[in-house]
Amino acid sequence: MNTAGQCFMENDIIIKNFAVLPEDAKDIRTTVFVEEQGFCEEFDDIDNISAHLVLYCNNHPAAVCRFYCESNQYFIGRLATLKQYRGNGFGAMLVAEAERLIKETGGESVMLHSQCRAMAFYEKAGYVPFGESDFDEDCPHQWMKKTLF
Repeated sequence: MNTAGQCFMENDIIIKNFAVLPEDAKDIRTTVFVEEQGFCEEFDDIDNISAHLVLYCNNHPAAVCRFYCESNQYFIGRLATLKQYRGNGFGAMLVAEAERLIKETGGESVMLHSQCRAMAFYEKAGYVPFGESDFDEDCPHQWMKKTLF
């Protein structure tokens, strides 16, 4: 039985925080955003000012997100889970960990630029849309925000 995409115990899951974009995060983002979704401009200067979270399942990199602060406002972005690990709640775990770390540093709210098809995921986590939707590389996106308590 192939268990590559399954974690059986909470101890099988580890989230690591990196100050520099690690290769594991690059690999996941390339697979999901470039190869699966067709984005061309995946990596940017924001990577240089971001913290990068990588979730490992049984020591295999499975999911990633980044967060950063700009002009006293925190942002979460580039949340991605490899296909074989989807449905395990890893995205929600990463968002919760990013929010915890942001709150720990004094952040009171978080913004993100969601693909419109992912809005329900973020709404479930307490994010609300604001402003007009726009396009990033021909993909509809919506700004969303959450107040941290």
